[in-house]
Amino acid sequence: MYDTNRVVLVGRLTRDPELRSLPSGRALCSLRIATNSPRREADGEYGDRPNFFDVDVFGPPAEAVAEHMRRGSQVCVDGHLSWREWETADEQKRQAVSIQADRVQFLGSPREPAGEDGLVAAGVADGGEDAPF
Repeated sequence: MYDTNRVVLVGRLTRDPELRSLPSGRALCSLRIATNSPRREADGEYGDRPNFFDVDVFGPPAEAVAEHMRRGSQVCVDGHLSWREWETADEQKRQAVSIQADRVQFLGSPREPAGEDGLVAAGVADGGEDAPF
């Protein structure tokens, strides 16, 4: 039996990407993506409600995302859930779940028009390892 941990999202960035370097020198870009889900409201009508997801992109794709994407850009993220736990300065335990992107596909950008296929660029980082694209 195999376990599966896979996430695919298409949404829009809620803020500009935040690029930084890890102590190893590897690039890390943090994103926040909003997707809409149809839900029935209390009055019986259907409406869209936003869902927000934190996404981490590593290596060369992180640099490409930071260069080409801005708040409002549409993006497709293919990745997996990553759970982390830490302790605060006052010794309280905290935990969070985020998405670690294995692939990022740009679906348009406010900074540059999409090509004939509707794509601006694509980045891939398989298994968290750096990969050229």
